[in-house]
Formats: sequence, C-alpha cells, structure tokens
Amino acid sequence: MIKKADFFLQGGRSGVLLIHGLTGTPAEMRFVGKGLHRAGFTVHGMQLAGHCGDTADLLKTGWRDWYRSVGEAADELRGKVDHMFVAGLSMGALLALKLAADRPNDVDGLGLYGTTFVYDGWAIPRIAKLSFLLPLVTPFGIGRGRSFQETEPYGIKDQRIRDRIASSMLGGDSAAAGLPGNPWPSLSQFYRLAFRMRREISKVRAPSLIMHAAEDDIASPRNARKVARGVRGPVETVLLKDSYHMITVDQERDKVIERSANFFGRIAAGRLGEPVAYPAAAAFASD
Repeated sequence: MIKKADFFLQGGRSGVLLIHGLTGTPAEMRFVGKGLHRAGFTVHGMQLAGHCGDTADLLKTGWRDWYRSVGEAADELRGKVDHMFVAGLSMGALLALKLAADRPNDVDGLGLYGTTFVYDGWAIPRIAKLSFLLPLVTPFGIGRGRSFQETEPYGIKDQRIRDRIASSMLGGDSAAAGLPGNPWPSLSQFYRLAFRMRREISKVRAPSLIMHAAEDDIASPRNARKVARGVRGPVETVLLKDSYHMITVDQERDKVIERSANFFGRIAAGRLGEPVAYPAAAAFASD
C-alpha cells in the first residue's frame, strides 16, 4: 500500500526499493528514483513507519517497526519485478543490509549510500558523538523529551539545495524535508539496529555498491569501510569528493544515479564481473 509520502514509478522488470534515513522522508530519494526510472527501472521510494509526521508519530515506533515497513514494501515490489535491488541512505542503508541478510533470495543487489553505524562526522557536536550510549539510558525514561537538533550544513554541500531543504524542514514540512531534530529515544532505537547489523553483516551475500562522501559531515567514511570489510558478497566502492552526507540530493547525485543504474543493470544482465566503464573507483583508505 502506497503511503502519503511514498512514490512509485512503473518501469521495467528490474525494480529498486529506495529507503530514506532516520527522521527523513522519501523526498530525499526522489532525485535518484527519477534517474533510475529514466534508466528503465521500476522504482518504489517508500516511507518508513512513524515518519513524515510529527515527533509524536516517530516516538510511537522503533527500529522493528521501521524494518517491518521495509519488508512490506519489499513484498509488494518483489511481486512486480524479476530482479529486486534495495538502496538506502544513512540508516536506510542499514535497513537495506538487514533485508539482504534476512532474505538473500529476494535481494539481488544493494546500493548503500552514506551508510551510518555511528554519527561521527566532522559536523557532529562532541556531546552528540556520545549518542551511541543512549540505549543504556533511554529504557529508564531518560531523555524522553529531548532531541539532538540538526545544524548546518544539514548534510548538504550545495548551498542552494541546502537553503531550500532547511527552509522546509525548519518550517515544519516534515513530509518534504523530515524533522529538524533526532529524538533521543529514536536515536536509541537506531543504535539498537546498528549494533545488530554489526553482528549480522557477514550474512550479506548480495553484491553491494558502497557510495560515501569523503567529507561526510554526519558519518565518516569509517562507516563505509566497516561495510566493505563486513559483507561477503562482491563490493564496488565509490568515494565522492564534492558532497556531504546527503549524496542522493547533493552536488554529485547524478553520479549516484549513473553508478547505481550501471551496477544494478549489470547484475540483472548477469554481467557484474565485466570491467566497469568508469575511471577506477576510489578505495576507502584504512583507518
């Protein structure tokens, strides 16, 4: 069932499920969705449970609810296509990994954009970098009404795009731009998912396209390296030089579209092992 902020674009027999991030919205996946549709894919940009409303709506849900909504959207799309690819941004990438680990026969490939296990980017305040401790305190009701507020540059390097999205977000249009802060209980749920995926990532056998910003302000490239080292399927990595965290809307979104369409297309055609018609992908340097 299509929710209020979902979008669905009918294309060919290869489909892509797009998953937005925590406190985000399907709109942050729309540029990529339209580009993949132009490349011939059927695309479903889904809405996570509890999102696109107010903070109270989000607080009624946890990571299992978010993951359940991913599974429901995957069931719906899988029945319409021969090949299903799943791509996610930030926490959405963790949910994509979780689906691939649990349902290896359904997920033919992954697009992992700005994968986030921990908020450790250069723009994260020092106190917020300790948010991984929240699962230890929120079960006691601590921080129920508190949030870490979004701050400049909001994951976006392009000033024009940043101003437009910030205006919608700060103006209360959560369906268009998401919430302006991360409630502590929701962050606690995010970390519960992240801790689980650290343990389960070796179950992922699907081919993975890992794309991450070199200057990610929210989640450093260490998060991407964790994926590249942890999954057990074929991996292609792309380090973007002119974007921040929200690579699906930022200055290099066309590269995200191009590389994703190429990657998914080669898998669908059984040609994943062929040379890529791009300059050599940047590798993630070691810690």
